[in-house]
Amino acid sequence: MSTPTETTPRSQAKADRRDALLGAAATLFARSGFNGVSIEDLGAAVGVSGPAVYRHFSGKQAVLAALLIDVSEDLVAGGHTVVTETTNAAAALPELVRFHVRFALSNPDVIRVQDRDLDSLAEADRHRVRLLQREYVELWVEVLGRVHPSNDEALLRIRAHATFGLLNSTPHSARASSKAAVRALLEEMALAALGLRS
Repeated sequence: MSTPTETTPRSQAKADRRDALLGAAATLFARSGFNGVSIEDLGAAVGVSGPAVYRHFSGKQAVLAALLIDVSEDLVAGGHTVVTETTNAAAALPELVRFHVRFALSNPDVIRVQDRDLDSLAEADRHRVRLLQREYVELWVEVLGRVHPSNDEALLRIRAHATFGLLNSTPHSARASSKAAVRALLEEMALAALGLRS
């Protein structure tokens, strides 16, 4: 029987540095684009030399892959958790909206990077992100199908994609207003787009 991996101060420090690098990468890539950021820029943003970044990632493209794959995996896992922890589809759909609004408001830089720099990923990593995105979309479509059983699946998929477009517009639209006001407005608009009353 395997034993749980023990967290040591060194392993925790390494994990913290990796997270810091990914946070810095999101900010820098969102501001300057993937091609406008160097390994030295990433290191400097967290107080290390450029070569020190290679202790955590094989290169700049690996940083981008980790950033986009990690967030895609988090969305899929979080979406599945929402669905399994709610009693029915009518309850799950508003919770999915709230979950995605929280994500969008907390990760505007990642959304910008995803929109602009996905094609900078290696083909295998881009394929992985696309598969995860498709799984997340289909999770919503399945719930929508139970809420609107008479609707065509293709139209439900359009509803889901349109809702993501609305919610993921936050990097461009949400900075000038309070998060609470934006959150409430986005939830109301998303529920209407999905055919539910808020």
